[in-house]
Amino acid sequence: MSIRKNIQKKLHLQKKHLQDNTMHYIFALIAILLLLGMTYVLIRGWQMLPAGSTRILFAIIYEGLVALLLAGLFFEKSMPLGLAKVITFTGYTFLLVAIYMFFSFFLVDIIRLANRFFHFAPAGMQVFRFWVMSVSFIVIVITLLIGNYKFNHPEIVKLNLTVDRPLKNKEVRIVAASDIHLGNSIDIEMLRKYVQLINAQQPDIVLLVGDITDRAASPLSEQNMKTELESIHAPLGVYAIRGNHEYYSGAPQEIAGYLQSSGIHVLIDSAYLVNNSFYIIGRDDRTNPNRKPLAEIVKGLDPDIPKILLDHQPYHLEVAEQNGIDLQVSGHTHNGQFFPGSLMVKQLFELAHGYLKKGKTHYYVSSGLGIWGPQYRIGSQSELVDIKLNY
Repeated sequence: MSIRKNIQKKLHLQKKHLQDNTMHYIFALIAILLLLGMTYVLIRGWQMLPAGSTRILFAIIYEGLVALLLAGLFFEKSMPLGLAKVITFTGYTFLLVAIYMFFSFFLVDIIRLANRFFHFAPAGMQVFRFWVMSVSFIVIVITLLIGNYKFNHPEIVKLNLTVDRPLKNKEVRIVAASDIHLGNSIDIEMLRKYVQLINAQQPDIVLLVGDITDRAASPLSEQNMKTELESIHAPLGVYAIRGNHEYYSGAPQEIAGYLQSSGIHVLIDSAYLVNNSFYIIGRDDRTNPNRKPLAEIVKGLDPDIPKILLDHQPYHLEVAEQNGIDLQVSGHTHNGQFFPGSLMVKQLFELAHGYLKKGKTHYYVSSGLGIWGPQYRIGSQSELVDIKLNY
């Protein structure tokens, strides 16, 4: 038996090592592509501006913003809170501007290439390039203003669902929030607004569906966020699971302990019978290669009692259906957060955002209440989910 356990342990370690290496390669590839893209924007921006001091000023400002972006990414944890908020907000905003200017410049280069063959603008291409750059920048600024408004004004998504089993003429009011990403950017002041929004829905029970924290555990205690977390009012309790960012922080156990001390029930591959009426089942994030199969978690549960599953990343929806889950709530995708990510996640997930029913199982994937990185919603919307579940 011990030999079998040792083999399983080695296989788990190998799997985790492979996953870690894969994530490192992916992050490295993204970093290289971003670096190349920002260099391309710098070169094209320089070329499109009039020669002289304007170009030099552009280059200085551009490189300064790159430095702020890198400082926010790598040194945010060691900065004072106020300084960190300013630097990260500025750096992430610049990143979005650079991404959208990349698309604009790339489109112009396609038009320039076509002009070489068809000569439809033999003399006016330089002027055209300058005006495209100017108009693109204005459009991007307007888009960011709208996107920041959509981030700061979450929608309340209301669902009225009925379990597909014999009814007991009961209902429960569920409020679900995913991807809050508490940290230096989304700080205690923002958390206070979120708690007020949650309480305003007068929930019976509150579900926090992973990525409650952003990149570290320390901001929770440094900002004493417990005072706000304890202020969430729900007669049947507050339940939470861990997401991938709890693992990225390097302190998933510490975060779980802090949430527990704040009166929140953290479910780690476990089920809890609420009010003798329904189960809340919490799966640990799939970042953990040792998380239990859902079949093992639900084994022995009363088949006649409704089951609500919290699973942060909405992969393999069929697993919930196969295991008699009545409602699965997930997050993680942010619905792409900002365009073109909003298009990409639709290709990665069977359900990237919104509601779906498969067999007898209801699914809802939230775009998230908070956000990672740039505080803009472009092609998506911050949201809180208000579910009336009849059972």
